[in-house]
Amino acid sequence: VRTWSPARPGRVNASRRACLIARFNFIYAQERLDAETLLRPFICDMEMVQRIIYVAAVESFRAAKMAFWKLKISVKETLAIDHVGPESLEVAVLDYIASHTDLYDVCCSVQEVICSMNMNPKLPCPAEVDYVVISCLIRELCCLAFSMQTLIPPLDIALGIDGELFNRTMYYRSFDSDFTAPFVAYHVWPALMENGAVIVKGEVVTKK
Repeated sequence: VRTWSPARPGRVNASRRACLIARFNFIYAQERLDAETLLRPFICDMEMVQRIIYVAAVESFRAAKMAFWKLKISVKETLAIDHVGPESLEVAVLDYIASHTDLYDVCCSVQEVICSMNMNPKLPCPAEVDYVVISCLIRELCCLAFSMQTLIPPLDIALGIDGELFNRTMYYRSFDSDFTAPFVAYHVWPALMENGAVIVKGEVVTKK
């Protein structure tokens, strides 16, 4: 019989956190570029391609967090009936969801993201490009964002605004940026945050 250790939840959380951050970095380094390649036959403007992928990342986190919130309420109501043990109900709920990620209907979130992108006035209309072509990226981002909500504290992304002042502690400049420009023209990839602190820098393009 496994005995409960006060240090175990912390070790499990730290290990899961490290894996999720590594996954976030891999998506940025590889799967984001794969998605760019899939979009280029439909859209020749590289800026628009990068904007599409950034919006996909933001919408994926939004959809996954909403799905997590709904599932958490359901799981909490179920576990509260006979919860006993040294760990709090909140921790038990997060551990349960982390161990049963199959409860997450990621396909529903992917559909929500694509629908939201189709209605985004800043992106090309559905007649020009079918965002289903990057559904694999969206799915990976949704699963990642969902799992990040099981951490204590959870990880999230920073929401950028075009025209904001460039923050070197939060973002890298893209190679094609104007390095003397103080303002962000558009965002390429979001920064990863934890309790308001930057864990992984995002990427932006700065122009005068």
